[in-house]
Amino acid sequence: MPDYNLNINGKSHAVKDVDGTTPLLWILRDTLGLVGTKYGCGIAACGACTVHLDGIPVRSCSFPVSEVEGEKILTIEGLANKDGTLHALQQAWIASDVGQCGYCQAGQIMSAAALLDENPNPSDSDIDAAMEGNYCRCGTYNRIKTAIHIAAVSLSTKGGKS
Repeated sequence: MPDYNLNINGKSHAVKDVDGTTPLLWILRDTLGLVGTKYGCGIAACGACTVHLDGIPVRSCSFPVSEVEGEKILTIEGLANKDGTLHALQQAWIASDVGQCGYCQAGQIMSAAALLDENPNPSDSDIDAAMEGNYCRCGTYNRIKTAIHIAAVSLSTKGGKS
């Protein structure tokens, strides 16, 4: 089986002797111990496993490792600033008391981060469209939307940097 060199959260990770069809999610969680990304449905339908691939949110449960070599992968573990300061979205999530069971939150935050990277001042309908496919069994959608708006304001006052 082949080896892969993955760029995850700005660091290079050599992954050896891996079946190329292995979903990225299992490489992140089982091989590298980056367990912030969650397994939800396994069919890319719930969004719990969302990570960024070159800035684009993707469902890591259905993305084979053979297709991500050479791409920049960002997980929830890499979202905070290098000095450990939480990303504006993570801060807004806490301030808005979004998380209940918390299981979907990493995927929600990663989808929201991609939205704010592309659209720094999203409307409610922009948020609804971007977050479609990220499900929360606890039903915290209104708090998620509030947190995204708070983060957008925070990022705009900091020049777009978290």
